[in-house]
Amino acid sequence: MEHQPLRDQVAVVTGGGGGIGGGISRLFARAGAIVVLNDIDTELAETARAEIVADGGHVIMVVGDIRDRVVVAAVRDAALAAGTGRIDVLVNNVGDYRPNGRFVATTEDDWAALYAMNLEHVFRCTHAVIPTMIEQRSGSIVNVSTVEAFRGIPGNAVYSAFNAGVNAFTKSLAVELGRDGIRVNAIAPDMADTLQTPASAMLRGRDPSLVECWIPVGRFGRPDDYAQVALFLASDQSRYVTGHVVPVDGGTTAASGWYGRPERKGWTNLPDSP
Repeated sequence: MEHQPLRDQVAVVTGGGGGIGGGISRLFARAGAIVVLNDIDTELAETARAEIVADGGHVIMVVGDIRDRVVVAAVRDAALAAGTGRIDVLVNNVGDYRPNGRFVATTEDDWAALYAMNLEHVFRCTHAVIPTMIEQRSGSIVNVSTVEAFRGIPGNAVYSAFNAGVNAFTKSLAVELGRDGIRVNAIAPDMADTLQTPASAMLRGRDPSLVECWIPVGRFGRPDDYAQVALFLASDQSRYVTGHVVPVDGGTTAASGWYGRPERKGWTNLPDSP
């Protein structure tokens, strides 16, 4: 039998239909969790639900926009009903990578939209579940940030700022809730080949053979690559880990702008000069 580190635990996954969230919801179900899967896309949510059920897992689907207070309450209530009053894991996965041009050309409406998509719902969902976690004196919260919160990303200054907020929230809340038995961590993905950031779009006509020059491990990330780290942080395997943001990036953060030359002929920090 497959090891089930989340056996009979109730795990909420926002944006759990496709991409990284879809990988997390599927893996958590295989790990024994009762997954409360939220997604705004009915088709993605239903596909994930069907696959989880076919694999013998347990899932409750709550379709709706997690930016909406009513949806947040519905997700929390579904989780409480599923676990007879328990909520063991929360994964705040929803976010939107949306290049929006130079900051000077953006508007306050743009900022508000990015805030709602990348940070506000993290506050709202967390605020909704932590009373239950405090009462049961246990719980694990895993936020999904991005490596762009650690480095500059031109054309996306507001997006990166809000994700830096996710990281700071993760650290501060971990300190605040540690004595309540609640751990708070985050993963920071990069180079994810998903519906939102497909490899074909990232390549944009470039030679695919150069991927191994750009990413130290030599390939784009798959949803399960990120889900495995989220599972570690959600489960008792990381029982003494809290307040950390783990880059899951194939080594891009460590490389810090260094690229392998083609045919393994050394390294360069000037990728236009292989």
